[in-house]
Amino acid sequence: MADTKREIERKYESDDSGLPDLTGVAGVAAVVDKGVAQLDATYYDTADERLAASSVTLRRRTGGSDAGWHLKFPVAQGVRDEIQAPLSDDLPGALAGLVRSRVRDAELVPVVRLRSDRDVRHLMDADGRLLAEVSVDAVHAERLAGGSGEAQWTEIEVELADGVDPVFLDKVDKRLRKAGVRPSKSASKLARAMAETAPKKLAPGPDEELVTAGDHVLAYVRAQRDAIVELDPAVRQDAEDSVHSMRVATRRMRSTFKSFGKVLDRAVTDPIGDELKWLAGELGVDRDREVLNERLSAALEEVPRPLVSGPVAERISHWAGDAPGGASARLIGVLDSGRYLALLEALDALLAEPPLREAAGKKPEKVIPKAVKKDFAKVSALVEQAVELDPGTDRDVAIHEARKKTKRTRYAAEAAVPVLGKPAKDLVKTMKALQNLLGEHQDSVMSRQTLRELSAVAHAAGESAFTYGLLYGREERRAAAVEAELPGFWDGIKDATAVI
Repeated sequence: MADTKREIERKYESDDSGLPDLTGVAGVAAVVDKGVAQLDATYYDTADERLAASSVTLRRRTGGSDAGWHLKFPVAQGVRDEIQAPLSDDLPGALAGLVRSRVRDAELVPVVRLRSDRDVRHLMDADGRLLAEVSVDAVHAERLAGGSGEAQWTEIEVELADGVDPVFLDKVDKRLRKAGVRPSKSASKLARAMAETAPKKLAPGPDEELVTAGDHVLAYVRAQRDAIVELDPAVRQDAEDSVHSMRVATRRMRSTFKSFGKVLDRAVTDPIGDELKWLAGELGVDRDREVLNERLSAALEEVPRPLVSGPVAERISHWAGDAPGGASARLIGVLDSGRYLALLEALDALLAEPPLREAAGKKPEKVIPKAVKKDFAKVSALVEQAVELDPGTDRDVAIHEARKKTKRTRYAAEAAVPVLGKPAKDLVKTMKALQNLLGEHQDSVMSRQTLRELSAVAHAAGESAFTYGLLYGREERRAAAVEAELPGFWDGIKDATAVI
């Protein structure tokens, strides 16, 4: 069993003079000496250091109060999520799964060993509550792979206790700086160890500027690839909104391949797009039903109790599978599958050797706006077709198709923001608003379809179908309201690409 802990800490350089007096820090009533612990940690990574490239750390540590396996993911500067598992000889499967999107089939090997003498102090308030743990760490680092160097240093680490306002760290920081202590230049002990024990290399040059249309499109594709990889552990842990966010990243990338077919050769990207569609579908199996369940349940709560005939809530719950949101065993199986890992490898290969077409080498100001306008023209044709149709299936289909093309235009505009600035940002907002309006209509269509199915099941069981009909009627009115609003809404935005 693995446990997750939010770690909020700050690290400081130390000149071996020890820890300054912290009794003067506001809110600190006592500084309690907790003694010295000997820690011995071996850090694991692939030979090409894929975890380090993502600022992810995986270690097996003995000594101290939390001996075991520790996996840390960056959240923000000075903030990491640490997943802990009990001490064992081999990497626990729960942690192996969380790094699979980065590691793939590569072997995890020991890369660095850190041995530390940790002198610990607890900062306590007047009620005896722990505010923070402060330690002075004398560190000895030994490179185990990718080099053979060693390094030694001393650092001060301040880790906030659970439930304490992070502002308290600012107070400690002020006291340490006043005593001449300065923040560490390294984000972690591992980062410093790898930097100081690595073979000497030429200093890297500055980051390459985005010059061509191809540069900009690839930067957007790369951002979506990174999002998929980074969201993988969150999906496995049922983190809120992670499944939806990963699904959006797959859609963004697939849309980009279609929108910028003049930049990236679709003979190469279309097969990858098919695999992205597969992944989005797998991610959506639970998500779509969850969204409809929430909509139908909320609508049922608005129905006066005397008008609820039969076990309607139970029928809806049973249809939804009685399952909470997040990752299911089925979805984790997808993320562990060879097909998914092959997709990640294909994305890496595409970015390493992009299938650039002639337009990729041209100025982005010439190429990217044309692609955005082309997508918007498709939206325009579909919306104008929909508003001319009579209510019914044909109009429903046209609105749904317009919604899909609106998403594509929104994502194309997002990719255009670094090139076009405010006009592209404005178009993103406009397309998002249109997408939300059309999405409300599609949700109503799907809700009515589900209500028809539930009504049939209830009728077959000898139950009253009255409430399902009532909910169906309300959904019809919601869809009609969208259809009534759409012409005026569209008139206000149909010239949105004029400034691009």
